[in-house]
Amino acid sequence: MIKKTIQLIFISGFFVLSVKTQTLTPEQYILLYKDIAIREMRRMGVPAAITLAQGLLETESGNSVLVKKSNNHFGIKCKSTWTSGAVSHDDDAPGECFRTYKSSEDSYRDHSNFLRGSGRYSFLFNLDPTDYKGWAHGLKKAGYATNPKYPTILIRHIEQYNLQQYSIAGAADVPRFESDKYKDDPIIFEKEQTIKNDGQLINNAAVSSVNENVKDQPVLAQTGDGGKINFINGSKCINALQGTSLLAIATQYNISLQKLLDINELEEDGILEEDQLIFLQKKSKNGDRDFVIVQTKETLYDVAQKNGVQLESLLEYNQLNEDGDVYPGTKLYLKAIAQSDQANIIRHGTGTTKAIIYEVQPREGLYTVAKKYNVTVQQLKEWNNLVSDDLKVGQQLIVSK
Repeated sequence: MIKKTIQLIFISGFFVLSVKTQTLTPEQYILLYKDIAIREMRRMGVPAAITLAQGLLETESGNSVLVKKSNNHFGIKCKSTWTSGAVSHDDDAPGECFRTYKSSEDSYRDHSNFLRGSGRYSFLFNLDPTDYKGWAHGLKKAGYATNPKYPTILIRHIEQYNLQQYSIAGAADVPRFESDKYKDDPIIFEKEQTIKNDGQLINNAAVSSVNENVKDQPVLAQTGDGGKINFINGSKCINALQGTSLLAIATQYNISLQKLLDINELEEDGILEEDQLIFLQKKSKNGDRDFVIVQTKETLYDVAQKNGVQLESLLEYNQLNEDGDVYPGTKLYLKAIAQSDQANIIRHGTGTTKAIIYEVQPREGLYTVAKKYNVTVQQLKEWNNLVSDDLKVGQQLIVSK
């Protein structure tokens, strides 16, 4: 369960303004550019996971000399068709010409345009947009980089930092491949690198056929029961599995991420650390029964989710706070105190004073309760018609008259 808000190291625009003077971690780089990568995937079809993995590699997580002086996140060279700004940088050869951009977002847009508009990469857009391994090997096949380990590095980045969740978030809106517009032209290697045993490379990479159609319905979220939508207390929910991205769930069910977080009373997006019920509709303030008994290892949040009740209401009914402990065997009300309970309190009152009802907690005996309320054990027995000293967790006792 995700409960704490991610503490970013930037406030407002400060971090963005000071990127060039700070060393970024891979996680910080991803947080900065994941939304741009998803937008570009929806615009041009380049998988967000691939884009981010390339950015991590090419910029050394945003710390390379080239990216700091040019905003060039993907090592794209000038070429004869480039008419905008340029910078000299040593790469495979000294003083090579690289493109410069006014912003990092411009670099991401040009990267998408570069891949989508170049014939050598057109076959990649026939792949499933979530097939990151096919894309990684395909980029190497098409000559994007000379490093023979390029696909392996991209795949490692994607799996290590769970970048696939961002591709999943954008997969449903990927534009379709237009075969009449983008032809699979003969491969011309950008760095005059010839790949040996080309056929063997394709087999090892498991790159899909050029003629394979993009799947209409990519799998977006890992859910139990085959993705079946259930109803708890009248509200739609799914059983999301450990490792599922909340962003992917929101995308699949056409709900804004913030709304999904609000419905489920979560403070941050991210990956579920355990199997969990995720609601797709706002939960009710009242449960479908008067109360439940807390089970072993259950938290207040667990009880609220399992019964389809808003956590705030559950806390209010039981006069608890969110950080409070709850013990197995405790009775938790799912509604405002039932009329029968109110009648019980009044019935035990004397004059205008109401009886005080106490709920027995784990490891408590009559002596402990009596001492807590400054009464005698005998008084407790008389008021509650007890014939022995044995108490049960959750048992209600009159402790004052």
